[in-house]
Amino acid sequence: MGLLQLNFTSPSLSLFPEPHPSLTKSGHKNQIFGFPRKAKIAPSRISCSAKLDNSSVVVKKKSVSVVLLAGGKGKRMGANMPKQYLPLLGQPIALYSFYTFSRMPGVKEIVVVCDPSYQDIFEDSKENISVDLKFSLPGKERQDSVYSGFQAIDSNSELVCIHDSARPLVTSGDVEKVLKDGWLIGAAALGVPSKATIKEVDISLAFLLMSQYFWGRREVWMVDATLLLFALFGKGFWLSYSGLL
Repeated sequence: MGLLQLNFTSPSLSLFPEPHPSLTKSGHKNQIFGFPRKAKIAPSRISCSAKLDNSSVVVKKKSVSVVLLAGGKGKRMGANMPKQYLPLLGQPIALYSFYTFSRMPGVKEIVVVCDPSYQDIFEDSKENISVDLKFSLPGKERQDSVYSGFQAIDSNSELVCIHDSARPLVTSGDVEKVLKDGWLIGAAALGVPSKATIKEVDISLAFLLMSQYFWGRREVWMVDATLLLFALFGKGFWLSYSGLL
């Protein structure tokens, strides 16, 4: 997983890859680890949901598991606690997205990935939500934390949504678009075009690389609220931890 960042100064769109040839709408839970030993990764390209009609898609009630990442240490912030727990208008930042997801009819559970010392922040809010609340421990890297949360979700869930709790401004309307695109395509991510110019740097030599490695703003998107079908998620982790991806 890469760095997730939200920018709400321009309309949010949903990004998704082209359908994977092995993805099916039925029986997908029996195919989580169905890849052969030497799997081939199908190439994909990024498209924009503005060209996709998802108006007929209905996300089932209580069919989505949310993995809310809240285990980061936030060292760059220089605060006395991780930034997701800093107060914002009288409430810890992490609770804003927590409540947003908890009020969505499609969400059945939220798995909070956090250090046990911060679990009480979410447990104290349990009476205000109508979804199941679970916890899992953060891992060494972001991918490990996501996998930890994935292991705790209900295996009957159809969609899995991952969100960084340090990003409080995600809206239920934008998440709903991602849910529909994710169900229709198999994977989706909420994103906006980057306003910054991105350049690749060789850290060991401390200089900018050649101009062909400069990324234009039209080629770089800042994404958040990543979502995948349950089966596709399982396959992705299997490939990653098997060294095939």
